[in-house]
Amino acid sequence: MNKVILIGRLARDPEMRTTGSGISVTRFTIAVSRPFTPQGGQPQTDFIGCIAWRRQAENIAKYCTKGSQVAVEGRIQTGSYDGQDGQRHYTTDIVADNVTFLGSRSSNENTNSYAPNEPSYSQEMPSYNESQEMPSADMNEDPFKDFGEEIALSDDDLPF
Repeated sequence: MNKVILIGRLARDPEMRTTGSGISVTRFTIAVSRPFTPQGGQPQTDFIGCIAWRRQAENIAKYCTKGSQVAVEGRIQTGSYDGQDGQRHYTTDIVADNVTFLGSRSSNENTNSYAPNEPSYSQEMPSYNESQEMPSADMNEDPFKDFGEEIALSDDDLPF
């Protein structure tokens, strides 16, 4: 089984390109802290190269920047190529099957928003302290009353 799960921050802005056949591919590097610190030393970080394809690649390029925190699920892929110096170079990358956006650097410092240029949740939702009473919903009220007319479905309309 070849499965990798990493949580880290983008070490630089992602780079998106398009293949000759029109498929989007984004390369990005995430910085992942090691879970231990050497005795008397500094915490250590690994910089891990990742690749995402198609729609996932487009979303990463659009919504992530240097410092964004992400969770990457994928697999390890190795490869090699002959460099201009005539030497054989070996590569190890994580091919991302799923990338979850956990937040941006600014969201952890100042706001609760997950994407740049969007309002933070603190601006949209009222805040309550312990001395204020939380609003309650009337459980007898129909929560779908403002969704329009009722639609009748029969068993023949269901796809299963």
